[in-house]
Amino acid sequence: MPRVLVPPIKCQGIKTKLVPLILKNVPSPIVGRWIEPFMGSGVVGLNVKPRRAVFADQNPHLVAFYDALRNGSITPESVRSFLEEEGALLFERGDDYYYYIRDRFNANGNPLDFLFLSRSCFNGMIRFNNKGEFNVPFCRKEARFSKAYITKIVNQVAAFRQVVAWRHWAFRCQDFLDTLMDAAEGDFIYCDPPYIGRHADYFNGWTDEDENRLFQLLVSTKARFILSTWHSNKYRSNEYVENLWSRFNIVTKDHFYHVGAKEVNRNAMKEALVMNFVPLCEHIRQSRTVQIQLFGTH
Repeated sequence: MPRVLVPPIKCQGIKTKLVPLILKNVPSPIVGRWIEPFMGSGVVGLNVKPRRAVFADQNPHLVAFYDALRNGSITPESVRSFLEEEGALLFERGDDYYYYIRDRFNANGNPLDFLFLSRSCFNGMIRFNNKGEFNVPFCRKEARFSKAYITKIVNQVAAFRQVVAWRHWAFRCQDFLDTLMDAAEGDFIYCDPPYIGRHADYFNGWTDEDENRLFQLLVSTKARFILSTWHSNKYRSNEYVENLWSRFNIVTKDHFYHVGAKEVNRNAMKEALVMNFVPLCEHIRQSRTVQIQLFGTH
């Protein structure tokens, strides 16, 4: 497998370590469009590199940032200049400056401020309150934007721009219902919704009703799809996998998320890929579940 490209926006639940498994199951070529109703970091589509794509999310700041990369209003050069200047002020003034940037972003929505916050907030979380304000605290690393770290982010911006340069990609801020209802035969859908019972914020809250609406849309779609969801951890299982998604083919993989404040609270979770076609990485019969144990993911 080629090296996995990492996007410049950092967020919890990013699928970087699952990209190789997902790519093994994406048919090639994709005849129609690649469609992501829950774009998030965009890491999966970035590595699929489809010719035509629709990336959608209800978070307007994610959409605005990636659209700015697409249209060239944000460049590697502008990112380097911005992070060098703001990073130096963060080092000089400490957490007060982080909260100054956070307030400025909540007032103006500058995409570069959003990048700054996503790379200097606690655990790379993206969370908003019910007023739509970014409210994640500082990571308490005043020297966060070292020269090497800025170069790493700039290289990620450059890689993204190189991928999108000659492709027809659209970025839309809209509900997943609108995105999925636009899908047609020949399109390929990758769904990474907020995990039911595990995650909620202002832009990405997820309810039982949402999970059921998503199920109904995917049951009826003429497009092929892969859905990412959680299968189980050592404490409990995802009841929706058994009650809804078990009618499809499911591949699982143990995964580890670094989102807890303390190491003791950071536990492994079994991820599930749900597909309405036979997984390409395994020759199995319809509705049979395959478990793939991959090591080195922790």
